[in-house]
Amino acid sequence: MNTLTAHITPPMSADRAQEIARSMDLRALPRDFLDNPYPVYAALRQTEPIKRMPDGSYFLTRHADLVTVYRDAKVFSSDKQVEFGPKYNHAPFNQPPWAATGGVAPLFEHHTHSLVFNDPPLHTRVRRLIMGALTRRAIEAMEPALVLLVDSLLDKLAAQGGGDLIEDFASAIPVEIIGNLLGVPHAEREPLRGWSLAILGALEPALSPSQEALGNRSVSEFLAYLRTLVAQRRQHPGDPEQDVLTRLIQGEASGDALSEVELLQNCIFLLNAGHETTTNLIGNALISLQEWPEQRLQLLQDLRQADSDAARDQILDLAVDEFLRFESSNQLGNRRALQATQVNGVDLPAGALLTLCIGAANRDPAVYGHPEQLDLRRTGNKHLAFGQGVHQCAGLSLARLEGRVAIGRFVQRFPNYRLTQAPVRGGRARFRGFLHAPFSIT
Repeated sequence: MNTLTAHITPPMSADRAQEIARSMDLRALPRDFLDNPYPVYAALRQTEPIKRMPDGSYFLTRHADLVTVYRDAKVFSSDKQVEFGPKYNHAPFNQPPWAATGGVAPLFEHHTHSLVFNDPPLHTRVRRLIMGALTRRAIEAMEPALVLLVDSLLDKLAAQGGGDLIEDFASAIPVEIIGNLLGVPHAEREPLRGWSLAILGALEPALSPSQEALGNRSVSEFLAYLRTLVAQRRQHPGDPEQDVLTRLIQGEASGDALSEVELLQNCIFLLNAGHETTTNLIGNALISLQEWPEQRLQLLQDLRQADSDAARDQILDLAVDEFLRFESSNQLGNRRALQATQVNGVDLPAGALLTLCIGAANRDPAVYGHPEQLDLRRTGNKHLAFGQGVHQCAGLSLARLEGRVAIGRFVQRFPNYRLTQAPVRGGRARFRGFLHAPFSIT
């Protein structure tokens, strides 16, 4: 292992992990936790698996406890009206336009209307509409165009002799895929990633004034763009079997159409959900292979020995699920207890706010053998990267396809790629990934 790869995920001593675990506060996380949270997660699983936080919320780190919460949507709500009101609707010093008119913050309106932060009936209606355009047949039909996209990006990297794993490859793929699903013209896709990063960045437990302002501005700019796009699509509908935006506009066969606010905010959600998590999946995978060279060699050997496309897909499917377990793109989820209840013998009052630590659950030794090791041949992988229950990720099959094609074709095209500079992490607790990762193909 060279100097660059040795410091991608810096080690943390057991004493330091215990120190952070004892004083854990999501609003004031130290830099070494953001670089490597897993020793802290392990300490919490062992000593306080359901930890009471300084703000009165609860932090859950065991796999079984997360599954309990995920599976009981009647007791544990995904609705964020109560939680996000104080976070986004306060009146900052500069009194933005929405505050002066008595409205709500753009970030509040967005995040409380998006699919992932809602309960039935809104969640049910929107999910059903989206899933109608993400059938198995529809996703399989996307693969040829995805292969062409990935190969065109690889051709550019080959001509340059390398580039940036994130900027030039990982982030370019989901933006194109979601842009195609929504029918966003190619010439108009440049701002999409910046908007997505800003809006999702505002979900972090600790939010600076500059992050909040950028997030609110990004929602407003995105909405202004979408209003024009939706008006055009109303005049010229696409195929609702493939065009998610047309499907959302037309609503269900029963005539249960979305309101304008629901429609626009869930278009933003679709881009955000499909962009950030898939970018992180691809980027984290390719960088993890730099840290685990024996796994990289084994993956290449297995792919070379595969005797069919189906066999190669099976190898890559296992690998993608292990990358999702090992470095979960989304590390944290949230729920609110609608009534007094218990989780694993711990009493939770009505209204209790819960943070579900997906990153910790995915390395729980009660579920996984040698959980701190990357094992691309791991079978029976019960990771929670896509959640569980009624809120399981609607786009999980599409994300797996993107990961399989992007990672598989990259490592086979550039088997000797190497980082040329230490990669730059995003520095966030909720979404774990990298901003930059310069590399060479030789």
